[in-house]
Amino acid sequence: MDVLAAQALGFAGALGVGLLIGVERERAKGTGPMRDVAGVRTFMLCSLIGALSHWLGPFGIVAGAIAVAALALAGYRRTRMTDPGLTTEFAMIATFLLGVMSMRSPGLAAGLAVIVAMLLAVKNSMHKFIREGLTVQELEDILLLLACAFVVLPLLPSEPIDPWGALDPHRLWTLVVAVMVVSSAGYVALRTLGPRLGLALAGLVGGFVSSTATIAALGARARATPQLAGSLASAALVSNVGTVIQLAIVLATLSPALLTKAAWPLVAAGIAAFVAAAFASFHADAAKVDPRELAGPRALQPRQALVFVAVLAVIFLLAAIARDLLGDASLPWVLALSGLADVHAASASAAQLAAAGLVDDRLALLSICAALATNSTMKCVVAVTQGGKAYALRVLPGIAAMVLAFLGVVFLG
Repeated sequence: MDVLAAQALGFAGALGVGLLIGVERERAKGTGPMRDVAGVRTFMLCSLIGALSHWLGPFGIVAGAIAVAALALAGYRRTRMTDPGLTTEFAMIATFLLGVMSMRSPGLAAGLAVIVAMLLAVKNSMHKFIREGLTVQELEDILLLLACAFVVLPLLPSEPIDPWGALDPHRLWTLVVAVMVVSSAGYVALRTLGPRLGLALAGLVGGFVSSTATIAALGARARATPQLAGSLASAALVSNVGTVIQLAIVLATLSPALLTKAAWPLVAAGIAAFVAAAFASFHADAAKVDPRELAGPRALQPRQALVFVAVLAVIFLLAAIARDLLGDASLPWVLALSGLADVHAASASAAQLAAAGLVDDRLALLSICAALATNSTMKCVVAVTQGGKAYALRVLPGIAAMVLAFLGVVFLG
């Protein structure tokens, strides 16, 4: 693209940026003598000034920025008595800067202009949600989750801190965050979509993160709200569907040949998990209760998440010690112990060994069976300890059906 064409594209992009933001501001500026000073034409000119400033060089950009800032200040002084907000004034400055950017990266400037226009357009709904839909406890939970994910997690070492290589602080805290994310996802889905559909969606998504963590998080909520045990158990069983799908993806990525041998067992396990979840959902009557009441007072269950991961850490350590004593020659036993923590990681190990030709596909498949069986046993233990009797009685048969379907096709198929 020659220089003239690039400049023409930049100026056109700047005009588009000003038009997009200006249309939204024109609609919101009102009428009469006290209306906002900036409308569609002002914003188009503001963006065009930014493009011209870039074309004139650094001094042009500085001069243009000062001019736009002065105009924004003058507009604010005129309307501050009736509208003390600074949204339009900041939008003018942003439009000028996007006009400057359009001369160098018109695509990026256009994308950012869309974001600016969206932020301006959702003012009423955003304010209503924050003031009426978001409680103080929910805001505190959001901040706690963000702190755990973006402040604490990056600071933790990603190397094991024990001689057996089992206790990885970064991995363990990631599980804590995963449990809290699943818990909050279930809370949001319950409030917005209702017990059946909302929790089912949260369970499916959680299954891709960690089905065990999902069952634990939903179990903790079931203990807090017993009348929701049926829908929560259904969502927990839906997480098994996510586990089966992710297991198929892992095998397809690492060892397609092994996937061909595991295809029918995976299909049988997926069908069994889906039927069990549908059966539990059909017999759940929590939809008759107000979702806002069922959601409980807060989105996160930090204490339950910490206790759950602490128990897992002990299991990781015991499994690592046992693996060290048994040796790596006994693959099914080793992966069975690994499956206590994560069936996908254990299955990935088996698939990698099979793809490298170190073990045959049959032994790898048997190792996956062992990992799935021990992982499902761990899920049952978690369901009992975290969710209580009513929750566990609904979850355990579905988990058993999934495992038996997989093992049955492997050994009888």
